[in-house]
Amino acid sequence: MLLGIILSIVAGMAMSVQGVMNTRLGEGIGNTEANAFVQATALVMALIVLLFWRQGSFTQLGQVNKLYWLGGVLGIVITLAVMLGIKSLGTTLAISVILISQLLVAALIDAFGLMGSEKVAFGWNKYVGLALMTGGMLVFKFR
Repeated sequence: MLLGIILSIVAGMAMSVQGVMNTRLGEGIGNTEANAFVQATALVMALIVLLFWRQGSFTQLGQVNKLYWLGGVLGIVITLAVMLGIKSLGTTLAISVILISQLLVAALIDAFGLMGSEKVAFGWNKYVGLALMTGGMLVFKFR
């Protein structure tokens, strides 16, 4: 569990830094150009990692639900949306909205057991938590 927490913290930190870096790159070369460059460098890095660390086989790709193949498409949507959100709202507000949105969608995935996830109850306390986060974001924005 501790490793999961540490890796989640690292991922959150990296996502915030990456969002700003991609936004600044987009300001310099254009948003779609920056998105293409970011995705291309991610592909190169993924291939390099694949050379040294393999956990499965591409031969099993046909056995996986075809819907899950669209994860890469979402990567493009995420990168562009984060860049444009940060450019429009600023880093802190954009990341706050992103986090709240992520939590809400993750809670819905858990509550309904979507995409093979185990169902996890979404009680009133979780609604209160999301409301508090939203209130905190609004206080931060309009202070």
